[in-house]
This record gives sequence, C-alpha cells and structure tokens, in this order.
Amino acid sequence: MKLAFKTIHLKKRFPLRISRGIVTGSDNLFVSVTKNGITGWGEMAPSSTMEDESSKEGERLLTQFCQTDLEELSISEIYEKGRAFGLPTCVLAALDVALWDQLAKTAKLPLYQLFGIPLPKIATSVTIGINPPEVVKDRMPILLQGTGIRFLKVKLGSKEGIEADKAMFAQVVESTADYKVGLRVDANGGWDVNEAIHMMKWLANLGVDYVEQPLVHGREEDLSAIFKNRPLPIFVDESCCFSTDIPHWASAVDGVNLKLMKCGGLTEAFRIIATARAFGLKTMIGCMG
Repeated sequence: MKLAFKTIHLKKRFPLRISRGIVTGSDNLFVSVTKNGITGWGEMAPSSTMEDESSKEGERLLTQFCQTDLEELSISEIYEKGRAFGLPTCVLAALDVALWDQLAKTAKLPLYQLFGIPLPKIATSVTIGINPPEVVKDRMPILLQGTGIRFLKVKLGSKEGIEADKAMFAQVVESTADYKVGLRVDANGGWDVNEAIHMMKWLANLGVDYVEQPLVHGREEDLSAIFKNRPLPIFVDESCCFSTDIPHWASAVDGVNLKLMKCGGLTEAFRIIATARAFGLKTMIGCMG
C-alpha cells in the first residue's frame, strides 16, 4: 500500500461566521492510496470544531501509522486500528475514504453501488453564515439568482444575542420571498435552554424546517427540556461524533448530522446511520466546508 499527499488551499468566496468564530478558508490534505496499480483518494478537512490538525501534521501522522502492518487487514480493521493508534478523526477519515475509493475502483463500481445503496438524490442546503442584515440583503441575490438552490441553512447563535439572530433571520425571510427555497437553522450551540425554546417557537412561525445543534456540545442533558413540546424537529451535530453517542440522548432529538471528519470516515458513518435508524431518528450529512 503506497501513500501520496497533496495539500490544496481552499479559499471561501465569502468568510463563514458561526457562533464559535469565522473561517476564511483551509489547507486541505488530499491522500492517495495505491494498491495493485489502482489509486483511491481521500481528503482531510481540518476544522476548529475538532482537533484542527494541520495538513502537515495529518501527513506526518498517516505516514507514521501506515508504517505499521496493515496489508492483511480489512478497511474496518484498519479503521479500528487507526482509532486505537490515536489518529484524529479528520486524519483517519482521509485514509478511510481513500481505502473505500480504491476498493470501489478495483471492483469497477461506483462507491454507492459497492455499498448497495441508491444514487443519492436529496437536495443539499447551501449555508449562509452569521451576518448583519445589510450583508444578508446584498448576498442573497448572489446565492439565489439562477443557481437552482432549493434550501438555505442559516447560521444563528450570534454572540450579540437572540435579537441579532432575529434581525438577521428576518432579513433572510424578506430576501428570499421571491425564491422557492426552504429555510433551515443551525445555531452551532449558540443558545441556552431558554433562548432555544424561545427561538424555536419564533422560527416555527416563519416556516423553518428544523433547528440544528441548539445547545452547546457538553450540555446534552438539557436536550430533554427543549425537546418536550418542541415546535420544530431538533437535529444534533457536534453532539454526535460516533454511533456510540446516539443511545445517550436518542429520546431527546429527532435526528443526527453525521460528518466524515467527525467520525473518521465512511466505515463509522454507516454505523451512525444504522444506529440512528434503529432508534427511529432521521439522518443528514454535513461537511466542514
């Protein structure tokens, strides 16, 4: 198994501000795995919400890890060994995805067919970060005119408080009135219990589809307080890294957002989906970009 690496800087067209800070771009590490002359590719996207390893550190760790004996192991066994080795999940994800890509190419199948699942046809959400109303007003035509975008995920949880959230979201509603777009909200843990209850009621009256991560990671015990009599479905993101997280709060949410960088790749992602469905929860897929 031969590894190669390439780092590419990805600059955002617009800086993305969420409740925890602002991101203008990232140095993503692309990892190739070659076996029997066939190459698969994976990607590491660092994130400030997780370990935030640099691409250079990711390359160092993967080079060190792959010096161990992996040749006779399955992809799932390599994943477990990577977890035990202490690879950060975003680093492990790059290797895990590359291994699955290489296997699919060896089988001469698209990856979805290798997994035995239908070709995905769910429309994605395009994210707009926390901004003053005047910025929202200027940016909406750029995002929506002629693009075919069907859903917007609006970041809330402003450090200026829920009145700033309301002012921004009211402008989103006004600026999207002439477009057929659904609206979703992601607070990135920016609210407390009382704010979450208040904002979910307010947003429900404006036709929002769901709210994501209303409470900060680490306060999952408070989810039950906002789940009862909730006016909107509640999804968790930062509160769900692995399938083993789900049973702890499955009775207090409606769904989970899985991310390959959080869970370490496709191997664990399928476990998250299976566990979520076993508990009757909905699933969504997110990214770090």
